[in-house]
Amino acid sequence: MNSPLSTRRGFLATGLAASTLPAWFLEECRAQPDSKEPKSKNDTPGIALVGCGGMGRGDANNAKRFGKIVALCDVDQANLAVAGKMWPDAAREGDFRKIMERKDVDVVICGTVDHWHTLVSLAAMRAGKDVYCEKPLTLTIDEGKRLVDEQKKSRRVLQTGSQQRSDKSFRLACELVRNGRLGKLKTVDVWLPAGRREGPFKKAPVPKGFDWDMWQGPTPAVDYVPERTHLTFRYWWEYSGGTMTDWGAHHNDIARWGIGEAGPVKVTGKPTVEMIPDGFTAASEYAVEYTYASGIVHRCQSTAANAWNGSVVDPKGQQHGVKFVGTDGWIFVTRGKIEASDPELLKKELPESSTRLYTSNDHMGNFFDCVRSRKTTVCDAEVGHRSATVCHLGTIAMRMGRSLTWDPTKQIFTDAEANKWLAREPRKPWSYDTI
Repeated sequence: MNSPLSTRRGFLATGLAASTLPAWFLEECRAQPDSKEPKSKNDTPGIALVGCGGMGRGDANNAKRFGKIVALCDVDQANLAVAGKMWPDAAREGDFRKIMERKDVDVVICGTVDHWHTLVSLAAMRAGKDVYCEKPLTLTIDEGKRLVDEQKKSRRVLQTGSQQRSDKSFRLACELVRNGRLGKLKTVDVWLPAGRREGPFKKAPVPKGFDWDMWQGPTPAVDYVPERTHLTFRYWWEYSGGTMTDWGAHHNDIARWGIGEAGPVKVTGKPTVEMIPDGFTAASEYAVEYTYASGIVHRCQSTAANAWNGSVVDPKGQQHGVKFVGTDGWIFVTRGKIEASDPELLKKELPESSTRLYTSNDHMGNFFDCVRSRKTTVCDAEVGHRSATVCHLGTIAMRMGRSLTWDPTKQIFTDAEANKWLAREPRKPWSYDTI
């Protein structure tokens, strides 16, 4: 059965024809093939969803165009029950390791909280499964190196859920920047939503049907606090990096794509407000600056506090997004919008000899196309790791409160104290080597 999202007509009907994209680029997009849906039962991979919260269920609902949901896993029975109503024939598990033992599972979608991404993805690849993992790909830089190594070793297909790499506006912006449309690129400004600054919070009884110890997994054991879990987990350093690693895994990824370098060589950063004692720990407002070997300066800052309400505009009128500034003008891009200092910067067609970036118009579709072809996805482990690294460098600079020098080739700081932040020892019995 064809989904409207999987057909060219449906693709254009979703807003492409009425967008601000130039006509020449629209014609190129129309000429690109759609992702292929299964033609037979033998062509239908079995899909397991690990982490059945709202994001995970959304990913699985998107993925069912290309396969069959055969298994569900979550440490929260409430989430598992909701997902079970969507896919009543799927098996249900509370321990993801059981999923890896199943012969009917070909693909694992990892929709867990951030601190579980690496262990679940490692276990899946080692079990011979391909992986679609939500962003940010990792909790630490060391975890990213492990995932890159495992993907190379296992030759499994992995897609990081930084889906803006499959958005036409972002790809166009990066292609124009890479081909000198702005002259020499000087700065890249990234605006992210501010995080939440709340507290203090009190411990509470663990809800029935919720495996709190398993949820914590490799992180330090603490008393149960409702605000540590589900939608607000990302505002704790223990489990995430605030909006720097949440939205930053999208917009900083695009900044790096446009810059075209593996990573910065210098980073400075600081929180701009103090957090409330016994409340959320990840910086809610911050300013970070990266310098690349080419001299390009990439600034990442949060917008107004508590402004995020689902809109891309905060109360002061600042849009969340990415602005590339060169000697000959600027291009700003965010979801659903691309604009330039001069409209002609967008309208002028790129020559055939220009550098073109990986083309994907359907992030989940690209993943399943690569599952079939065994080719590299638009956002594989290396890409997801390198872009998450930019975010992690920002959080480390914020937490250390000083300028740091980074070697993107060796992936270490010149500062021994800073290098202690590259990895976190998992709580026993969890181990990256034996998962």
